[in-house]
Amino acid sequence: MNGSNVAGSSAFLGAMAPEVVPVAHATEHITVDGRLSHNDRARLRAIPSYKNAWSTVWLFGQNILILVAAAQLNHLVSWIIAFLLMGRAHAQFASLMHEAAHRLLFSNKAINDFVGNWILGYFVMTSTQAYRRVHMAHHKREFGPNEPDIPLYANYPVSRASLRRKLIRDATGQTGYKLLRNQFRNLLSTDARVRHTLWKMIGVQVAIAAAFTLAGYWWMYPVMWVAPYLTVWRVINRLRSIAEHGGLREDDDRRFTTHSVAQHWGARFFLVPYSIGFHMAHHVDAGVPFRHLKEYHRLLHEANYLDDALEYPSYLALWKSLSSPA
Repeated sequence: MNGSNVAGSSAFLGAMAPEVVPVAHATEHITVDGRLSHNDRARLRAIPSYKNAWSTVWLFGQNILILVAAAQLNHLVSWIIAFLLMGRAHAQFASLMHEAAHRLLFSNKAINDFVGNWILGYFVMTSTQAYRRVHMAHHKREFGPNEPDIPLYANYPVSRASLRRKLIRDATGQTGYKLLRNQFRNLLSTDARVRHTLWKMIGVQVAIAAAFTLAGYWWMYPVMWVAPYLTVWRVINRLRSIAEHGGLREDDDRRFTTHSVAQHWGARFFLVPYSIGFHMAHHVDAGVPFRHLKEYHRLLHEANYLDDALEYPSYLALWKSLSSPA
C-alpha cells in the first residue's frame, strides 16, 4: 500500500492521496497556496449573522412541516420518506453546530455559543464546546499526532464487503447504539462538567419528547427522532466523513489531506447541507463561513489550485474509489 503506517497502530494512511497536484498560479483573489488575498479574506470571512439566524429558524420550520405532512397523509410511503428526511435533519443540525463550533454562525460569540449548544448541539446529543476542542485539533494538523478522527479515515480503500459491513452496522443502529451507550456512561464520570453537560442534553431530549407528546404524537420521539439518529444519520455521517478525508495523509498541502468533490443538488440536499461539501475550501481557510465556501471553491478552481483531474465528479465516484471489489 502506498501510504504510511501510524506508529503503534494498524492504521494505514495515504493510499488515496494524489501522486501529483495541479500547479496553482496566483490570481488577484488567490495565492499559490490557496490562501485568499487580503481584500477577499476580509470579504469572505464576514459572518452573515441575520441570514444564519434565518437558516436556524428554517431548520426547525422545514422539519416540523415534514412531520406535519407525514401525519396528514398518514401513508406508509410518506412515513418512510419522513423517516429518511429526519435522518437528514440530524445532518442539518450537526452542520450548523459545526459552523457554531468554528464561531462562524453569529458574530456575537455569546449568541453563537448559546445557539450552538442549546438550539443545535444538544438537540443531537453534542456539546459544541467539547466538539470544538476535538475538531480544532483536526484542523490544526489533519492526520497529525492529535488527529481525533483517524479511525474514520484510515485503511482506505477497503474492500466493498468491508464498507458494506460498516454501512450495515450503521443502518441497523449498531454503531449509533454503541456510541450512545458509551456517551451515557459519562453520567458516572468523575468530571462534574461532563456529567452536567450530559444532563443538559438529556433535558433537551425530554423537552423534545414532551413537545411530541403535547402535539398528540408521543411515539414520534422514539420513531421519528431517535431512530433516524441511530440509523440514517450514522450512514450519512460515515459516507460524508470518508468522502472528506478517507485514505489521505498528513501534509502541509491541503490537497493531500482533503478530498474535493463536485457538488450536485442531491448530495447538497441530503448528504452535505449548508455547503459543508465544499470541504477543500473549508480546510484551506477554516475561517470562511459556509455561505461563502461555494465562491471560495470557484476561486480555487480559477487559480488551478483545484482542477477536474483532482476533483471527483460525484460522491458515488469517490465512494467507488474508496472501495474495491476484493
